[in-house]
Amino acid sequence: MSGLADGVRLAVRVTPRAARSAVQGIETDASGESYLAVRLAAAPEAGKANAALIRLLAKRWRLTPSDFRLVAGATARRKVLHIQGPPARLVADLQAIEQPAAAGARA
Repeated sequence: MSGLADGVRLAVRVTPRAARSAVQGIETDASGESYLAVRLAAAPEAGKANAALIRLLAKRWRLTPSDFRLVAGATARRKVLHIQGPPARLVADLQAIEQPAAAGARA
């Protein structure tokens, strides 16, 4: 997650057509890059998975879908989202929500 003047950028890896939609937690790939792993029940057709991703994260983080903008990866599993808002507050809030999930997933 990186902070900008008007929000933060978040790297996400999506697995579509899952049994249920859920945030898996923060993971790191072989090159050392961290991302938020998300499983979606939606199929990757006609933007359905992208819309489902934004709805899921907005609900989980108590934001509105209009706070999110897909800036890269519209047709890929790896995506970059821009989340609009005060960067320091967003980073603190999102880390507080997601860190416990990531720690629990590794245990």
